[in-house]
Amino acid sequence: MATRHLETERSYGGALRKPITADGLSGVASVRAGATVRLDAIYFDTPDLRLLRRGVTLRRRSGGHDAGWHLKTPEPDGSRAETRLPADTDGRDRPPAELTARAAVHSRGGRLGAVAHLRTRREPTMLLDEHGGTLAEIDRDTVSAELVGPVGATLGRVDWIETEVELVDAGPELLDAVEERLLADGLRPSTSATKLGRALHDRLEELPDGSRTALPTAPNAPHSVGDCLTAYLRTHVAALESLDAAVRLDGPDAVHQMRVHVRRLRSALVAHRRLLRKGAVDHVDDELRRLGRILGRARDAEVLGEQLTAGAADLPPDLRPRATCRLLEAVFRDRYQTAWRASVQAMSRPRYFALLGVLEDLAAEPPLRVRARHGRKEARNVLTRQRKRTGRRLSAALAMPPGQDRDAALHRARKAAKRARYAAECTEPLLGKQARRLAKRTKRIQKALGAHQDGVVGERTIRELSDQAPPGIAFALGALHTRQRDDEDRRLSEAAKAGRRLAR
Repeated sequence: MATRHLETERSYGGALRKPITADGLSGVASVRAGATVRLDAIYFDTPDLRLLRRGVTLRRRSGGHDAGWHLKTPEPDGSRAETRLPADTDGRDRPPAELTARAAVHSRGGRLGAVAHLRTRREPTMLLDEHGGTLAEIDRDTVSAELVGPVGATLGRVDWIETEVELVDAGPELLDAVEERLLADGLRPSTSATKLGRALHDRLEELPDGSRTALPTAPNAPHSVGDCLTAYLRTHVAALESLDAAVRLDGPDAVHQMRVHVRRLRSALVAHRRLLRKGAVDHVDDELRRLGRILGRARDAEVLGEQLTAGAADLPPDLRPRATCRLLEAVFRDRYQTAWRASVQAMSRPRYFALLGVLEDLAAEPPLRVRARHGRKEARNVLTRQRKRTGRRLSAALAMPPGQDRDAALHRARKAAKRARYAAECTEPLLGKQARRLAKRTKRIQKALGAHQDGVVGERTIRELSDQAPPGIAFALGALHTRQRDDEDRRLSEAAKAGRRLAR
């Protein structure tokens, strides 16, 4: 079973001329030398080093207390998240399926193979508190790296000595204090954040420029509507990518969360289209819509199954609620698994990875027009357009007689409300309370119409199931069918009320 923890460390070229002491290091009561350890690690990457370019390392280590498989990924705060698995996972020399899945968003679907074999002689020194607890570890590492080619041939060898400092149970101030001591002794920060990066430095320079290493951080204090859009895009692109592994591993609520970020990105681009160069995001909009639909099949099966099963559990005893629940659970479990597998397959194809690359480029440097430099006035114009659009669609839908046409119109009004809500979220840094109020009111419309749409889909699904169910279960499903729109008038009344408040 995988374990995960955050790692905060810094590396320096060379080694201290004399052992470090506790003098002047706040909180450090004593220093203790540890036993020398020999580490042996094989690193895996794509032929064009896609993981390394993004600050990610995947290795299998033998020797030391942490022998096994390690996947390290960078965090926004400068630390690295490390996921570990036992050395014998899968019983093969290739990376375990779980770590391959976790690395897929970085490898972009490239095949992983050995790229380097590092042997390290580590001489550790522990910085201890007054109770003997370890605050940090300083390692003097003598490294020998064999560079491995695509077919396993040795391409060369690199040797060096470095000092690595890793926090164990202390704050960053201790890391800063130790660094000051090391720099005073002549050491300098390593040119690479990882041993693999140092070993493959020349190869990185020889290869064509690879993918982006990280998205720029979002502006802290947006001054224009363009700043707001840029920050929003960067936030949700990063969130979408962070959910990639969870979806592949079928983590709880992962499909739903990724779908939400896809919708937010698409809504932001459409709502702010006038701020972007004409036609610049049309292809992205199409691809996001497609990805959202694929993820939506799994999410819809999950939600609808839960809702219908809960409704079946409340049926009278003579309608066989338990048997009906078992049928619904089995049907929707199968539907979810089928849809989830289709999602993972779609996320393993070049088309999906190409979309991620385009989104990263778009978020890093959106194709903004001059009007994007404007501030609150332009932001209000964006929200006004979305508010009016939502109001028009809602009013027109509510004025229609009951039937399929009205159901479709109400669904379109719901999507308009959702787009307006996300546009308000995007511009909140500029408009504050005004944007929050619009987001709150459009969310009420979205929620009421969403419940209505669930009833519409529930009716259609139950009719499909009834055609194939045993007679007794079919009768129970018929009773469940009649309940799908029990609260229809109340839901539409709530939507109408929220629409009137939105108009004001």
